[in-house]
Amino acid sequence: MNADFRINGKVIESDRLILRAFEYCDLDDFFAYACVDGVGEMAGWKHHENKEESLNILKSFIKSDKTFALVYKENNKVIGSLGVEKYGFEDKLPEFSNYYARELGAVLSKDYRSKGLMSEAIKALIDYLFNELNLDFLTAGYFDFNKRSKKMQENLGFKPYRKVIIDTIMGTKEPGVLSLLVNPNKNLVLNFSHPETLIYQEK
Repeated sequence: MNADFRINGKVIESDRLILRAFEYCDLDDFFAYACVDGVGEMAGWKHHENKEESLNILKSFIKSDKTFALVYKENNKVIGSLGVEKYGFEDKLPEFSNYYARELGAVLSKDYRSKGLMSEAIKALIDYLFNELNLDFLTAGYFDFNKRSKKMQENLGFKPYRKVIIDTIMGTKEPGVLSLLVNPNKNLVLNFSHPETLIYQEK
């Protein structure tokens, strides 16, 4: 089941990044990467056409309080976002009914790719969610065409879990994969449902 989550003022720090709640002063930085073609599209949303659109999304980030801004220490710029979202299909996956989880959603500026920054941010967030908030597992998804996300999730220890069709904000339906990361401190017993979409292999 989905765990309750709010950032609630939490700040997470890694070697090169600070993860914190979004603020209104982040608008220019947010728009600078969100308006670039090919950034949002990899996560299922169309790149922003104007700053007003970015402001509306920024307001939703602040109100929901579940999306971290990624601040690059070297220049103090917000270069991406990392959301701790509700995982979908909750009512269709009874194997998780007794366990608590969330789903991670990540976006990074094109200018800061291939530096290991998103992996660094996710590792720090996983440590917080597993070791401080005691979540049982995490999910993350990627579209079949997004090989970069696929590789990153696998490198972080996520295992391909199910083939899924993802409804995007753009109104399209994209084939993809839902990945699963179980808290290594837990001894979860999972009786998997829906074998027709299952690709997870337990050790």
